[in-house]
Amino acid sequence: MPLIRPLDPAFPIERQLTLEASPVVLVNVFTMDEADEETFLQAWQDDACVMKRQPGFISTQLHRALGESPTYLNYAVWESNAHFRAAFMHPEFRAKLSAYPSSAVASPHLFQKVAVPGICVA
Repeated sequence: MPLIRPLDPAFPIERQLTLEASPVVLVNVFTMDEADEETFLQAWQDDACVMKRQPGFISTQLHRALGESPTYLNYAVWESNAHFRAAFMHPEFRAKLSAYPSSAVASPHLFQKVAVPGICVA
């Protein structure tokens, strides 16, 4: 199971899960030992397949850092925080977490779109 290191220690994912919001974007930064990348990729694919079948799932995308950094960024879009919370607590997803390499560190955080006039919409 990956170690969870909050992106914002003052407001970790456990606190974010209690809020109601729609839609939400999960951003999760993963770091690991370079030797564990293949194991990580298989574990991520397996748990993403579980999440993809859950109600409220919209999309996900995984990115790898450039160069020799074994750092990955995942974002997933959900219809609501309630949908994400149910998927995150789903026993099938929770069981998949044990497949992640022991060197993996995850930093999950939930976000909402922000409107900036003339630039982007919420």
